[in-house]
Amino acid sequence: MRFDEAYSGKVFIMARNDFENAQAVIYGMPMDWTVSFRPGSRFGPGRIREASIGLEEYSPYMDKHLEEVNYFDAGDIPLPFGNAERSINAIEEYVATLAEHGKFPLGLGGEHLVTWPVIKALHKKYPNMALIHIDAHADLREEYEGEALSHSTPVRKIAGLIGSENVYSFGIRSGMREEFAFAKESGMHMAKYHVVDPLREILPELSGRKVYVTIDIDVLDPAFAPGTGTAEAGGISSSELLEAIKLIADADMEVIGADLVEVAPAYDHSEQTAIAASKFVREMLLGWVK
Repeated sequence: MRFDEAYSGKVFIMARNDFENAQAVIYGMPMDWTVSFRPGSRFGPGRIREASIGLEEYSPYMDKHLEEVNYFDAGDIPLPFGNAERSINAIEEYVATLAEHGKFPLGLGGEHLVTWPVIKALHKKYPNMALIHIDAHADLREEYEGEALSHSTPVRKIAGLIGSENVYSFGIRSGMREEFAFAKESGMHMAKYHVVDPLREILPELSGRKVYVTIDIDVLDPAFAPGTGTAEAGGISSSELLEAIKLIADADMEVIGADLVEVAPAYDHSEQTAIAASKFVREMLLGWVK
């Protein structure tokens, strides 16, 4: 697949078949090679696209219509099954190409490790970038059962690359004691349990900055998103996440890219997780792509 090749399968609603003039590019990262509990998030990108067909094109939250944003759906990056290292390299190469062409990368996961190569690619263009991380899990492990490449390690890797002080995590309610100790001692910003209020407080610190946003669907309580591989009770509601997306849209900063990860459709026969995810993607397109 070429980076600008038209996708022949189902695309996100109202995606244009025009890479050259696109402001944003939606792309899938169908990888779940390192998950520690339930696999299946490699099927997330496809189900999010399919669920998007049921969306209204107009958002009352943003007061915008999808016709106001020109975006291209490139389909899924072809990743070598079971090979985490080669998959990571392929993602980094792909996103670097999007960055060279000035496109806003909007990735669909896939497990959360896929965020790591995206940040590596964007950091070369934006060395002073910051990360907003919305998730149930800290993802600050150095390894999981001896494996440095794990969906429990991406934020720790990112902190080492961009500096812990440039990492802002919200909604965290699960992790090892050592992960919470690292967050406290390293200078990163971690808000436990909640998203909206701590996000509102911290956004002025990010004024004028270039920021990447990663959202793990399991930040939601399983009542709102059962279709994920590592569900954690006690999360936020879909309404709260929509409010957080709007806060970021209204903030005085530049969102340079984003992803939504860990949708695992097999565990949600009602499809409410994929339906919610597709709505979040719509709001991200309308609010964050300038």
